[in-house]
Amino acid sequence: MTTNHDDTDDATEPSDEPTAPDADRTRTPGGGAAPEPRPIEPAAPEEFGLVQAFWGGGKGKTTAAMGMGFRAAGHGYRVHMLQFMKGGADSVEGVRGEYNAIAAVPGFSYENAGHYGWHGLLDGSADDKHEAKATAAFERAAALVAAAGEADLTEPFPLDGDPEDGVHMLILDELLYAVDRGLVDADAVVDLAESKPYGLELVLTGSHAEPDYLDGVADLITNVRKEAHPFDDGQRARRGTEY
Repeated sequence: MTTNHDDTDDATEPSDEPTAPDADRTRTPGGGAAPEPRPIEPAAPEEFGLVQAFWGGGKGKTTAAMGMGFRAAGHGYRVHMLQFMKGGADSVEGVRGEYNAIAAVPGFSYENAGHYGWHGLLDGSADDKHEAKATAAFERAAALVAAAGEADLTEPFPLDGDPEDGVHMLILDELLYAVDRGLVDADAVVDLAESKPYGLELVLTGSHAEPDYLDGVADLITNVRKEAHPFDDGQRARRGTEY
């Protein structure tokens, strides 16, 4: 015997459960459910501890590192970025978009240790001052790595905590460029990477020259290759893309 059903009798409320087959869910971040933003609360990563390096003649090395920093901070991990070289130039305004964005995100902090101008470009800035700034920045980087070694990286850190109390991810932006310019010794960078504590994610960027010294040291090395760049046609840095 068949029974007639009114369509409205079977209507159900929309479900929050994922609809993908079970086999697909196990291979999908979030189990196949659409991701939703959540409040950022202090947390500790379970699988951090690699050394990453981004180099090459293309645009996007710093952008990639900061994007990863924002992703980590979004999970509640403590992230700090120390910038070498980028002390400002006539083509870049004093206020940079990335600094405003970092300041707005809990758990992400930064400091700039660069000297005005660009080393070796005859822009009126003194090369010895660039070297002094780079040396001081590297000493600061070593201190932050050592501080992470004294901290318990398996535990959350206060989102507004001092980076000297420990961070889960440390971005050393343009450090490889400082090495390329002869302002920081390559062997010192290798020693720093090899001395980092287990659990600290160390991210290095910069240099148009291949950092061969990181072979066997860095777990991830990405060559950001240039196919075309508007700078080659005289385009100056643009607000919102380069700064």
